[in-house]
Amino acid sequence: QVQLVESGGGLVQAGGSLRLSCAASGSIFSINAMGWYRQAPGKQRELVASITSGGSTNYTDSVKGRFTISRDNTKNAVWLQMNSLKPEDTAVYYCNAVRVRTFASGVALRTGDYWGQGTQVTVSS
Repeated sequence: QVQLVESGGGLVQAGGSLRLSCAASGSIFSINAMGWYRQAPGKQRELVASITSGGSTNYTDSVKGRFTISRDNTKNAVWLQMNSLKPEDTAVYYCNAVRVRTFASGVALRTGDYWGQGTQVTVSS
């Protein structure tokens, strides 16, 4: 079983910055990708950023140019640097780790999916 622990959330003014951290422990063998999701009250959980073990990154359009995800494969940790924060970024942020098998057809199958407890990010206007 994989355990994920997040930290770094808090209250900031619009335009400010926060850095979220996530540390993984347990059965972390062959974790293919890690990422950050967020969920605001009454809203659906959305993927914010992800990074593969090879370093490939993806971001949702609303955070491109403002957020940066990074990963240390040796230490099994992932970070999310958030700059130029907006009130719309207010949400609970969750760390995620997955094990994925990709077939020749391009279809991917998740064989493991793990979540942290979440950390609150609040941006005031």
